[in-house]
Amino acid sequence: MGLLFETRTSASPWVSTVWTCRSAQVSEMTSVASETWGLVLWEERGSAHAAVVGPESRTARAPVPQDASFVGIQFAVGASLRMSDMVSLVDGGIALPDARPRSFWLDGRRWPTPRVDDAELLVDRLVRHEVLVRDPVVSEMLRGRRSNVSPRTVERRFRAATGMTRGSIAQIERARAAAELLTAGATAGEVVERLDFYDEPHLARALRRYIGRSAQQLRSGSVGTIALDPDHRTTS
Repeated sequence: MGLLFETRTSASPWVSTVWTCRSAQVSEMTSVASETWGLVLWEERGSAHAAVVGPESRTARAPVPQDASFVGIQFAVGASLRMSDMVSLVDGGIALPDARPRSFWLDGRRWPTPRVDDAELLVDRLVRHEVLVRDPVVSEMLRGRRSNVSPRTVERRFRAATGMTRGSIAQIERARAAAELLTAGATAGEVVERLDFYDEPHLARALRRYIGRSAQQLRSGSVGTIALDPDHRTTS
């Protein structure tokens, strides 16, 4: 027993995935790189906790609370938290104060703790109160539309909205896609061809930096306790 993830996608344009997790008999995991940030709420031995978890530019080791149950909302690229400088959130986070079993504190007011099946109701409220915001220039760029501002301005505003450059996000997305293909049984050569890596050493470097596992480990399933993707049920 280790980490047991379940996830679902969302129809909300503000949300990437909604997930739940239970931990048991594990105190540490490999946290893989992530191009998006999330809101995480959990209960540990009767105490409620809440945190904003920023994008992660690289793999790292992360502690895991014992015997805890989590609900998480992973937001879409381009969704920003009004109260925070998104750049400062990268590889970090914010512990939210005065969390309770049925509510938590964020951006100056109390909000109801969401369940996995109604997380979008909370997200809609956060949008209405402008706790969640979007830069219109970044939104147009993500839709593939041409902007009237200069490429340099687009890049600057993209980084301000997401915390990362477009290039960094693309690299993380490709590494995560590679890891998912490998865990599904694809060979390293097939992944190189499908995802346009230069060669297998290039793939190996990306996996080492962003996933913390080799292609062989991912294909064999010997990954240990790793938060590869909420859709990938992970046990130690």
